[in-house]
Amino acid sequence: MIHLSLIGIGTGNPDHVTLAAVRALNDADLILLPRKGDAKSDLVDLRRLLCDTLLANDSDARVVEFDLPKRAASGDYLGAVDDWHAAIARVWDAQIAEHLPEGGRVALLIWGDPSLYDSSLRIADRLTRAGRAVDVDVVPGITSLQVLTAAHRVPLNALAEPVHITTGRRLRERGWPNDAASVAVMLDSGGAFDALPPDGLHIWWGAYLGMDKQCLIDGPLQDVSPLIKARRASLREQHGWIMDIYLIARQPLL
Repeated sequence: MIHLSLIGIGTGNPDHVTLAAVRALNDADLILLPRKGDAKSDLVDLRRLLCDTLLANDSDARVVEFDLPKRAASGDYLGAVDDWHAAIARVWDAQIAEHLPEGGRVALLIWGDPSLYDSSLRIADRLTRAGRAVDVDVVPGITSLQVLTAAHRVPLNALAEPVHITTGRRLRERGWPNDAASVAVMLDSGGAFDALPPDGLHIWWGAYLGMDKQCLIDGPLQDVSPLIKARRASLREQHGWIMDIYLIARQPLL
């Protein structure tokens, strides 16, 4: 039997990792760290730092790195993602079979939280459906959305109003969601807010949240939209990758 812990690690800041996450990490027999290529080497470096910082000196956990399969570029987005998840599940299974053939406790450090725009739970379910005996445990983490609102010192929603969490692709396709007073946007490849009429909208944007290179911009959308796009392009060029998120509201949040 494999006990698989999906451990939410927030945005990579050790101060944001919960005590429950630290316990789960130290209880593991095997910790798997995905490598996403040179462009995102910072991400595996942060996971290494967390292991170095949070593992006790007497921990028996083995830390093993593996190459994460790349998602194929395809016009069929959902089909490409499904194939990608299947490939990741096969890699997870191969790593477990190689390094923990008799069973035990496996930990995966999940960026943010395993429940919010992350597919680790779906991939773990594929292991079960493929016949491997897996008991899954989820340790929640602080999300970039929480770090964003904390950094800007604003609440997520206007008083007594709903909030909508979506992706950049959906925002481009569908525009402002009905009945939402504020909209949080994740996984934007850049500038999806240009699909919105900017009048009366305020944006709070952040990149590399929780890291030393954190960058924040806020203001009326029509004023700061060009600044955000230029800063985003510059940061991506500088670091080789970017991870950002933003909140937009129609009315004051305070």
